[in-house]
Amino acid sequence: MDPVTAFAIVALMMLLNGGVLGLMHSDLPPALRPSAVTWRISTLLLACGCILFAVQAYLPPWFVLPLSNGITQLGITGYWHAMRQFYGRPDSIWLLAPAVMATAGIAWFAGPQPDLLARIVIASLAAAVTLIGAAWTVLSATRADGVLSARVLAAMFALLAVFMLLRCLYFIALAQVPSTVTDPRSWMNVITPMLVSILPVIGTTGFLLLCSDRIRRQWEIAASTDALTGLANRRTLAGVGARRLAQAREEGGLVALAVADIDHFKSINDRFGHDAGDLALQYVAARLSEVCGRRHLLARQGGEEFVAVLDVVSASEAKSIAERLREAVCFQPFQHGDVALTITISIGVAVLTGRDAQLDDLLRRADVALYAAKRGGRDRVVSEGD
Repeated sequence: MDPVTAFAIVALMMLLNGGVLGLMHSDLPPALRPSAVTWRISTLLLACGCILFAVQAYLPPWFVLPLSNGITQLGITGYWHAMRQFYGRPDSIWLLAPAVMATAGIAWFAGPQPDLLARIVIASLAAAVTLIGAAWTVLSATRADGVLSARVLAAMFALLAVFMLLRCLYFIALAQVPSTVTDPRSWMNVITPMLVSILPVIGTTGFLLLCSDRIRRQWEIAASTDALTGLANRRTLAGVGARRLAQAREEGGLVALAVADIDHFKSINDRFGHDAGDLALQYVAARLSEVCGRRHLLARQGGEEFVAVLDVVSASEAKSIAERLREAVCFQPFQHGDVALTITISIGVAVLTGRDAQLDDLLRRADVALYAAKRGGRDRVVSEGD
């Protein structure tokens, strides 16, 4: 296959992949659409660049070479930008620097001072820098979660960057540089468009898998968290709580439950409306989360009730943590407009014993302690047996 045919076939494949991504656009969540649009535009730019490379023999070099290389470099830059959009990274004008500098350099070595080797070196280095930037963006964003589709996509960026560097070194070391990048006598000219097509063709599949994985994880989060407060929901509480109880029984550890209920919450809704009530719930959730951190599981049981699964070594430590939870809520008034409201909570605490067969049994005992706190005047902590 000669390079011109390769460029034409690759351009067609890119256009088809761009079309497929366009058809799927409406099925993507709004948050992912900007990066998908950028990826599709980048694919179309690369397709246009390949078409211009294929027909360069019929157009003036000073015109077609800077244009084709500039469009190609913009397409590669677009993939980097798409990854930054996907991971919520801020826009940066500096992303365009390799493409702008490469286009300017190629314009000079295509017009005033024709030099194919210089053009190849400039284009290859600019592409390599951009691809390395894209690979780093993906790897740095997914280092913790280890998403396979992200690693594959980062590997594609990195491998193409390595190829561009090897291409640069190959032509520098070559005794006689071919007359054009479409010269069929050079095997490097033949494989270059094929390898460049990895990103728009196979890479588009990797990008869609990345989107699919993001959607799946969002659904998992939605199924396990409370929509209003962002805390674990009742379903997560049941699953995680049961596992911690089982682990405590096996290892001889201790688990305590602190059930917290906002005092006089109905009066907030009655006086200021349900929107204020929702904000108050978010305020309380944030204060409780500060105390629980990552060590203790905090969940919203429903309504104005919260449950903390406490990892403790003694019943006294459980009560001490519960006191900190109570103080964290009432320490600073909740500000609603011009009104400052002091919100208090009552907390009931129960500690795992041998008679707790299920999590519900421990919850029932903590509820009894909570009712005792309510009867005792509210804004207090009551442990079982107090």
